[in-house]
Amino acid sequence: MRATFNTFVHNLDLAYFLRTRHDHAMSALRWVAILVPMAAAVGSLCAAFLWSLDAATKLRFAYPWLLMLLPIGGFAIGLLYHAMGRSVEGGNNLIVEQIHEPGGGVPLRMAPLIFIGTVATHLFGGSAGREGTAVQLGGSLASAFGRLCRLDASSTRILLMAGIAAGFGAVFGTPLAGAVFALEVLAIGRVQYGALVPCLIAGVAGDWTCQLWGIHHTPYRIDYLAESVGPVAVQLLLLVEAAVAGIAFGLVGLLFAEANHMLGDRVKKLVAYPPLRPLLGGVAVIALVYLFGTRDYLGLGVWSPDPHAATIAGFFAPGTDYWSWALKLLFTVVTLSFGFKGGEVTPLFFIGAALGHTLGALFGAPIGLFAALGFIAVFAGAANTPLACTIMGIELFGATHAVYFATACFVAYLCSGHSGIYLSQRLAVPKTPAHDLLPETTLRGIRAARSPLLRRPPSRSDEDRRGRLE
Repeated sequence: MRATFNTFVHNLDLAYFLRTRHDHAMSALRWVAILVPMAAAVGSLCAAFLWSLDAATKLRFAYPWLLMLLPIGGFAIGLLYHAMGRSVEGGNNLIVEQIHEPGGGVPLRMAPLIFIGTVATHLFGGSAGREGTAVQLGGSLASAFGRLCRLDASSTRILLMAGIAAGFGAVFGTPLAGAVFALEVLAIGRVQYGALVPCLIAGVAGDWTCQLWGIHHTPYRIDYLAESVGPVAVQLLLLVEAAVAGIAFGLVGLLFAEANHMLGDRVKKLVAYPPLRPLLGGVAVIALVYLFGTRDYLGLGVWSPDPHAATIAGFFAPGTDYWSWALKLLFTVVTLSFGFKGGEVTPLFFIGAALGHTLGALFGAPIGLFAALGFIAVFAGAANTPLACTIMGIELFGATHAVYFATACFVAYLCSGHSGIYLSQRLAVPKTPAHDLLPETTLRGIRAARSPLLRRPPSRSDEDRRGRLE
């Protein structure tokens, strides 16, 4: 035995072992030195953004006449982007493209433009979210840090993913979901494990920084089985109902994504001058307000001074609100398709919670639980990120209902098809057999191939990519 041990020690290259550990340690310290300041900057900017968004929302409630300025505000946003932001008009899709194929980077001016545009949208009453803004803040600052630190293309790619994690984690208070979202959102069916630790560090640092600035996120609670024994509760009937609801959540996520893209394409074809699009969109939103006689579907929809208004928190309580999900979908699609700024995720939370409320009432199931399922699963279907959304459910609502969360999110993901809100997302592993789809095809390419109206002759880059794949 001693001879065997001596042979092992003799064969072991101690110098090589120590050198390797030293290189790993130095690399880790280098990444921490880059990631923590970057994530702290993103978290601070997200804190300022969330504070500004809350102030704008309070002003809109205090002065209802601000809604009448929505067309003028939309024109100003459109003019600002037309003059200074053409290179960043792609928003989240631009960041995803830069991660897939690093090129010119993400311009730093994306951050102030999306900040101003989103706050203005909410001030005047547009129905939009905040995730898109947080991701773009994170992506633009991460790109700037990458240029400052002179990182190579591979390291810049990781830093951009970490920027997404920091922004997402900070704006929703879900650092782990933010990290997994950044790894999962790039391609359907594939998780980018190469950036696992950097995204986790950035997500946690971004969230902590945002909280240190005094930002508090809306708490949600599921009363059903809150006192159950054990960490996880599963009942067969509820599990089946969660799976059936997941089908509806996935189809509504698909409906939202396709309606948003189709109306956006139509508006661009009909209105050639970009600043004019949000002006007309503002008029359309005002028309919807008067057509349905309510302002409940403006803004984020997280809270309202009117206790009877439809809000996300309200959907966790019993009631008979059956159509708020459809109306919020309509208001949001019109707002975003005409060029207003913001994100899709918080409206998807609203749509999902409202739909879950409806399905829970129809099934005779716990309303709060099904509102939570819809909250995360509609987003899972629309963004093709079931793992991140399952983890978000655990972070927001606790682990007791984790099996229901996973069931609803995974089923919604399968039922939303090869579609989604991020057109630069690529198809790595098809959800169903699809022999006519090339690997690494973008959702934009899938839509173009599916619709004759969107088809275009293949570009040189398309041919080059096809050649590489073959």
